[in-house]
Amino acid sequence: MTGKLYLIPNTLGDCDPRNVIPSHVFDIVLSIRHFIVEDIRTARRYLRKLHHNFPIDESTFQILNQHTDRSHLEKFLSPLILGDDVGVISEAGCPAIADPGADIVALAQQQDIQVVPLVGPSSILLAQMASGFNGQSFAFVGYLPIDPNERSKRLRQLESRAIYEMQTQIFIETPYRNEKLFIQILNTCSPKTKLCVASDITLDTESIRTHTIAQWKTKENPELNHRPTIFAIFK
Repeated sequence: MTGKLYLIPNTLGDCDPRNVIPSHVFDIVLSIRHFIVEDIRTARRYLRKLHHNFPIDESTFQILNQHTDRSHLEKFLSPLILGDDVGVISEAGCPAIADPGADIVALAQQQDIQVVPLVGPSSILLAQMASGFNGQSFAFVGYLPIDPNERSKRLRQLESRAIYEMQTQIFIETPYRNEKLFIQILNTCSPKTKLCVASDITLDTESIRTHTIAQWKTKENPELNHRPTIFAIFK
């Protein structure tokens, strides 16, 4: 019998895992000795947060990030074929959601390996919940283009979709570029378009605010530099 591929949720920042991770996840993690992670150092630190005496030295770690050669992924599944469970840990939030873990999940599905998603925080869904926007129809579109002209074009496309399809449009940016994106949204979108800015979700510094573009322009710009942030627009 093959093992199970567990998708292990991580916290969204520096906080006590007990505040956001269900207790049964702690028990499952303690039984796993093979892990696929974005960064070994941070994954080890997280495992020690879940269990102070977690047997790190008895565990194996495979790195899966944007630099990993996808032709090597097959060997990551070897423990599963031998009957051992494997855990996938993202740097933050839920594996395979805006995350390279999706590649190993796809391969496991192709090989009929059981994939078990564990409950944990997703900044995308939490931002959607708190935005006040349409929760019946929404789309996460990932990162926008870096080039300012292309980004403005993309913003106008998303704004049109939000208006004509009544669909919430959710996107993200690298934290050190958040403030530039925020300014460009204000300069590109219609005054009546609504913008939700959700930063540091689940942390003590959490801030989730929704205003029209016109209202945002009357307020002091939020401090977004190096803060994980979700942006969402709606009609």
